[in-house]
Amino acid sequence: MDIQTSSARPGPRGRRAHRVLIASAAGCAVLGGALVLLPDGRGSAPPPAPGPAALARGAVTGGTPASPGDLAALIGDRERHLRAHPLDGPSWAVLGAAYVERGRRTADAANWPKAEEALRTSLRVGARGNAQTLESLAALAVERRDFPAARKWGESAVGLAPKRWTAHAVLVEAYTGLGDHEAVGRALDRMRKLRPGLPAVRARAAAVYRDRGWREDAAAQVSDAAAAATAPAERAAYLEQAGRLAFERGDREEALRYFRAALRTDPGERAARAGEGGALAALGRTTEALAAYRTALAERPCPRYALELGELYQSLGLTRAARAQYDLLRERVRDAEEAGADEELVVGRFEADHGDPEAAVEGLRAEWRRQPGIAVADALGWALYRTGEHDEALRFAEIATDGEQGGGVRSAPHMFHRGMIERALEQYGPARRHLQEALMINPYFSPLGAPEARRALADLGEPSLEDPPG
Repeated sequence: MDIQTSSARPGPRGRRAHRVLIASAAGCAVLGGALVLLPDGRGSAPPPAPGPAALARGAVTGGTPASPGDLAALIGDRERHLRAHPLDGPSWAVLGAAYVERGRRTADAANWPKAEEALRTSLRVGARGNAQTLESLAALAVERRDFPAARKWGESAVGLAPKRWTAHAVLVEAYTGLGDHEAVGRALDRMRKLRPGLPAVRARAAAVYRDRGWREDAAAQVSDAAAAATAPAERAAYLEQAGRLAFERGDREEALRYFRAALRTDPGERAARAGEGGALAALGRTTEALAAYRTALAERPCPRYALELGELYQSLGLTRAARAQYDLLRERVRDAEEAGADEELVVGRFEADHGDPEAAVEGLRAEWRRQPGIAVADALGWALYRTGEHDEALRFAEIATDGEQGGGVRSAPHMFHRGMIERALEQYGPARRHLQEALMINPYFSPLGAPEARRALADLGEPSLEDPPG
């Protein structure tokens, strides 16, 4: 059969048919374009963007921060589902994880009993082998500062799913609270091997590096995490972490920039509001600082924020306002303890400086026996100093500041405490050195402590030939 070539010219009837074909093809192209956009699955349209509940679910099961609004949507969605399907163990696990994350973001202790009930229901109705449930129980224990329980649940989760990087991440926090620095290193290594380069892994590595005193490495890791994060809530959380690192090294302006960037990225990043208050206070912008702290406490009633605001008021001579914040701290602590949280650390810090130092020593000794972390060593040493037990106080201050014992963090408050204890023991050379180091690390570390460090240094004067080497 002969085939007409394209160079052959069609007749009138052929030309009409040719035009019809072209029009038909064009119509199909237009229709095809419309089909591509149809959402019924017949075309190739991209899937719709996930809703708030889906976003929160991906975050809480994937080890990243979620926004309060998305968490509320997820909690409502799972609660509705579970009313109809009460034996759905995995959904109970997701609900429990969402309560843990909401409690962490809001500091509302009412979330802890709800989280525990949901997670234990998940185990009871058939999800005993669900690593997500065990991991969420570990995360709940971390938020309650129950680090032995966090270790137990976290190690169980790793035993079931050794390749879940999030299970190793929660163990990093558990081991840190227990002062087991070798175990922290092992968990960090496993986490990084499983998901190298993940923003959430970088942020957790930054926290470990900070505790080891590797300030530049910590800052680089969290900066990379913030740059690579895509979800606003996640990016804001890492910007807030970067702000804390900047403030700890005394960079007030950079800290304020990070905190405000976090708030612009996600106004639900409430921890950044308290950080903003601290940075503004260090910059001498007191009125703005007080407003930021008050907003932070209204949004996130954290006992630590009440202590910081109370001390700022006290530094300004506003005694009545300071007392009101200390009363609020006690109230928040009671609420948290009724919800199963261990607030002995913040209570010990408060009582040592503003209440009953003997009670602080008693509580912190029990805390040290149960979970001997570096923060507890520092608080116990300071409480012992306040009760006049200076020799024992120095032993704990050395633990908190000696890298060989795990206290490698470059902390101005820790150095200040050690220097004051050494001064009381008439170890004037070391006292001078550690007080100077505290002010070199961060001259604005506390509205009460930093001026006290300067007064103590002035009283010590210049080194003399009689001073032992520091």
